[in-house]
Amino acid sequence: MAYTDLLVTLLVKVATFASLASIALRWNFAKRLFLREQRTIRQRLELAAQFGVVFASASLVRVVLGYRAAEVGLEGAFVSGLVGGYVPGAVAGALISLPAVLGPDFEWATLPLLVGVGSCGGLLRSLAPDPEDVWRFSPFFVFSLVAWIRNRIPGSEGAFQLTMLTACVGLELLRIQIARTFSQQELLFSLYDSGEELSLVPVAFVCGATVMGVGLTIKVWNNTRNEWKIENQQRLLSEARLMSLTRQMNPHFLFNTLNSVASLARTDPDKAREMIYRLSTILRRLLRKQEAFVPLSEELSVIDDYLQIEQVRFAGRLQIEKIIDKESMDALVPSMILQPIVENSIKHGIEPKVGTGTVRLGSSLKSGRLQIEIEDDGVGIPHEDMASLFQKGIGLGNARERLEVLFGQDFQLAFEARAGGGVRVRVQIPELRDAARAPENDLGSPDPV
Repeated sequence: MAYTDLLVTLLVKVATFASLASIALRWNFAKRLFLREQRTIRQRLELAAQFGVVFASASLVRVVLGYRAAEVGLEGAFVSGLVGGYVPGAVAGALISLPAVLGPDFEWATLPLLVGVGSCGGLLRSLAPDPEDVWRFSPFFVFSLVAWIRNRIPGSEGAFQLTMLTACVGLELLRIQIARTFSQQELLFSLYDSGEELSLVPVAFVCGATVMGVGLTIKVWNNTRNEWKIENQQRLLSEARLMSLTRQMNPHFLFNTLNSVASLARTDPDKAREMIYRLSTILRRLLRKQEAFVPLSEELSVIDDYLQIEQVRFAGRLQIEKIIDKESMDALVPSMILQPIVENSIKHGIEPKVGTGTVRLGSSLKSGRLQIEIEDDGVGIPHEDMASLFQKGIGLGNARERLEVLFGQDFQLAFEARAGGGVRVRVQIPELRDAARAPENDLGSPDPV
């Protein structure tokens, strides 16, 4: 084969390998497997099947269509061992070899070679001073080697990188030699023409392509792995922030309600006992395991208990109206998100008002969005205070921050002056459903958590 043809074939092979590396991460369970350093036997077998299917498909293309550049079996088995360990390396090597072994040329030497190559990758993984050293291997081995030599006294990481480089070259040389030894029987495929005399340039090209293929795959997987780690850290940070906000809100709600109970403890003990009973119902909801989302029906149940407490305290001055769309009752909302809004309407709208005041609650579904409105006909909020409304109280600022944590920018929490006095609050979020509560014929909505 001419040098130009060989070089083009090797470049296509490296590009094919990089594409397969990306395809190998398409499965949903890839994230769970790649982010683990310690895996169960089942997880190792799943990883081996994942690697085996992807790289065996390329070998199948080579066997069926005769497309030489699609042969990435040796590199695939080696990378499987490096990333997964002995079991994934050996099993993936066996799976990758199947197209060649079962093909028309019966290349049976491929099976023991790739199983051994996969095990060799697992051995190198176990010898790594740090598991992260495997992920630091670079396809630009020349620059790594130069930097290693400049240090004069190589560290353990540099020595391991050189060992991986040597292993890639050594395994490719082994394949070339086996293919040349059994060139008449054609028991093993090699990109180096086994019928020609050994020549330094084509052998260097083939070995270099093997190193590039392994190195590029490690780089592609490591970049994706780092992105997943960053996403996971952001998720954990958001969960911690949400839990902190939830814990901040519960005492705020509790202390305000206890003040209402205290106002009646001396003047009307019976009503005070009723309020304590309602409060105990709410506390049971607060003290059980916190959930990020609950059905709207459950959220409204908590609001009902709170409003009944406030109706007792206001002695007939507080009226409640509700217009709730029945279809919205199963929609999921952030837990305890409405209570601070209702509390704000009562405290700043109804309480300063002379005479009777009304709080109205409404919900509706439209175009995949859940809209909840809470309005009062109280004294209203001065226009100049609207801009700083979320900074003045713990409850409202907390509610907005929780919505930002859960939905990013995909929500609305808006306050507007109501004609005739009072304030209308509109909360709009994506319509979310609990798959466990959805009917069997309902395709369901994405899990909000």
